[in-house]
Amino acid sequence: MRLTTCVQQFLDQYHFRIKGSSQRTIKAYREALALFLPFAAKFYSIKIGSLSIDHLSLQLILAFLDHLQSDRSNAANTRNQRLAVIKSLAKMIRLMYPQKREIADIILAIPQKKIVAFLYIEEIFAVYDAVDLKKPLGFRDYTIVHLLVDSGARASEVAMLNLDYFNPTQKTLTILGKGDKFRLIKLAPKTTDLLKRYITQYRPDPKPIYQPRLFINKHGRALTRKGIYLMCQKHLSIALQPKRLKMIHPVHSFRHACAMNMLASGKSVSDVKNHLGHENVESTMIYLKMDLRTKRAVQKKFLEYNQATLKHDPKIDELIDWQHKKETLAWLDSL
Repeated sequence: MRLTTCVQQFLDQYHFRIKGSSQRTIKAYREALALFLPFAAKFYSIKIGSLSIDHLSLQLILAFLDHLQSDRSNAANTRNQRLAVIKSLAKMIRLMYPQKREIADIILAIPQKKIVAFLYIEEIFAVYDAVDLKKPLGFRDYTIVHLLVDSGARASEVAMLNLDYFNPTQKTLTILGKGDKFRLIKLAPKTTDLLKRYITQYRPDPKPIYQPRLFINKHGRALTRKGIYLMCQKHLSIALQPKRLKMIHPVHSFRHACAMNMLASGKSVSDVKNHLGHENVESTMIYLKMDLRTKRAVQKKFLEYNQATLKHDPKIDELIDWQHKKETLAWLDSL
């Protein structure tokens, strides 16, 4: 079985028809494979079209992962994402080609690199203080940072928020996550108050096409995932030392902090899983390996802060059917 044929089935049949993955997910998987297939061909000194399922060896995949980090300077998080794509391909091989199960099992046994880089509570407070509320978009940034810590939402999820996803009366927020699945989360009083004030007083006037979006940039367009990334990076660079910045992801570190705060406050692993929108509990279990006992005193201070309303915040008071098969074949031909 040619590997290119297998990849075509992976994108067009397995993920689109069987799993019902979103176009965004399929695009991300295709981008990862666009790196992997040429590397595999070079590794074996053959053409991409000559690759077969049998070429998916442990040595190849480990060499590819090392290449990502050493030659492409990818972070461990990116390395894990690329490995997740290859593992997903292995799951399809195990399902559709049971005679190749041994190859799939070897791939699925490759461990991900453990990284739980989260912000400590004092660092989160430092980020809050780093936001200049007197700047035109300062209140928006201040609100987003609080929302990231409270909700644990991904940057892409925050960018996709609409005004009607927020219910100020119920203090809830609907989030559109991976696989186009919605989840409803409860917000802390402070986050709720910040969102209400942002919407009524500080939200920029959007262009008509972006009217439904919650967060708007200075040009009147919807704030993008990249915009949220750069915004977080800017405030983190003010709050933290350069050495510390290299250890964390500008947005995902807030997500990890949210999980740690929930566990410290006594929430169950299932609660954290549902809050973060993890597909399986294994993704959540990694947080249990962190030592929480030494952080409980600081966590208590943070929880008290997050439960407060804006009137107790002095800083605020200072401010007044795509073409799947054809497209996939064209993409494979271009490699």
